[in-house]
Amino acid sequence: MAASFIQIRNLTKSFKKGPNLITPLQDLSLDVPRGEFLALMGPSGSGKTTLLNLIAGIDSPTSGELVVSDRDIARLSRAALTKWRSRHVGYIFQLYHLVPILSAFENIELPLLLTSLTRAERRVRVEAALDLVHLADRAQHRPTELSGGQEQRVAIARAIVHDPDLLVADEPTGDLDSESAGAILRLLRKLSTDHGKTIIMVTHDPKAAAAADRTLHLEKGQLIEQTQPATSGP
Repeated sequence: MAASFIQIRNLTKSFKKGPNLITPLQDLSLDVPRGEFLALMGPSGSGKTTLLNLIAGIDSPTSGELVVSDRDIARLSRAALTKWRSRHVGYIFQLYHLVPILSAFENIELPLLLTSLTRAERRVRVEAALDLVHLADRAQHRPTELSGGQEQRVAIARAIVHDPDLLVADEPTGDLDSESAGAILRLLRKLSTDHGKTIIMVTHDPKAAAAADRTLHLEKGQLIEQTQPATSGP
C-alpha cells in the first residue's frame, strides 16, 4: 500500500450558532494513501464538506491532528496556511467559478499571476494544462462560448496548473449531463493514476463515487462505512 499522504486523528470541528454548539465532525480518524482518489458521501449535514474544507486548509479544526504530506496543517498560522494552500491544493467546484470576461487561457493563468514565474513560463504551464484536459483548441474562448463540460475542464486545468499535490472537488459533476460527467470523472481518475494526484471528492451521486478508488460514508460527523467500487467507474 502507498504511504499515507493524509493522516487524520481524532479530528473534531465545532462552532457556536446562537446558544447552541454545532459539531459537524467529531473524533474522526482516517488515512488516505498518496495518489488515492477518495469519494466522500453522506446526507446533508453529515460533515463531508466540513471534512473537505479542513483537509484543504480552508478551515481549521477545533481539535485533533491533521497531517498532509508530513505537515500538521492544524498547527499552522493563518498566514502559513494560506501559503501552504497556494502551493499544495487545487480546488474544483460544482459551478466552475470562471471569470466570464477572460478567455480559457486567462482563467487558467490566474493562479500563476501570484507567483514569480515569467510570462513565458506561465504560458508553458497553461498550455500543458490545456493539453491535459483536451482544450488546446478552446484556449481563446470565453466561458459563454463553452459547454458546461468544457467549463469544468477549464476549472480543472486552473486547479492543476500550479502542480498541486492535492485536489479537492466539491460536487464536480453535479451541474453536468451524464456524458459530460463521465468525461470529467475519467479525467479525475487519470490525474490520480497517471499523475499521482491525491483527490478528495464530495458527491451525492453513487455513479460518480464509483469512479473513485474508495468511498467513505459519513453520518452525523462520523465515519460509518467504507466501500470499494464494484466496477472501474465511467
